[in-house]
Amino acid sequence: MQFPHTPQHAQLSLFEAFMAQPLAPILKDVVESPWSAEPEAFSELSLRGAAGNCLNLLAPILRELSQDQDARWLTLIAPPSSLTQAWLRDAGLNRERILLLQPRGAQSAQQLTCEALRLGRSHTVVSWLNPLSPTARAQLISAARTGDAQSLNIRLG
Repeated sequence: MQFPHTPQHAQLSLFEAFMAQPLAPILKDVVESPWSAEPEAFSELSLRGAAGNCLNLLAPILRELSQDQDARWLTLIAPPSSLTQAWLRDAGLNRERILLLQPRGAQSAQQLTCEALRLGRSHTVVSWLNPLSPTARAQLISAARTGDAQSLNIRLG
């Protein structure tokens, strides 16, 4: 016995209708409007779990950034205490291209990050600011654009 209005039949009709539409205009739009090659000024990465596991996930990202073809520095602002010189070496990072900076006196890590971004001597400035308010985020974006740099904020949970 055959039922003309089964859900399976209706789904198949929708599928057939979708597949009957030509894909050429969609593909044409994709080819004609490629993704911007210009990177975002601000990115944020949130890692949760054991500190050692988080550092293992972070290692390839920092390694890639430390080997960037840009002649400027990879700057790490107030990294966690577990991110030591020995860890940088063991993770395979190019330590000759990395600056480790700590805020001094009344200066906050946020202020130091903005200053490092604004100066433009680093291609990427990595910070560990948590929490990060919308105002602080806007300041990082503005400073990164001024210095033609990228801001990467790492949130460890």
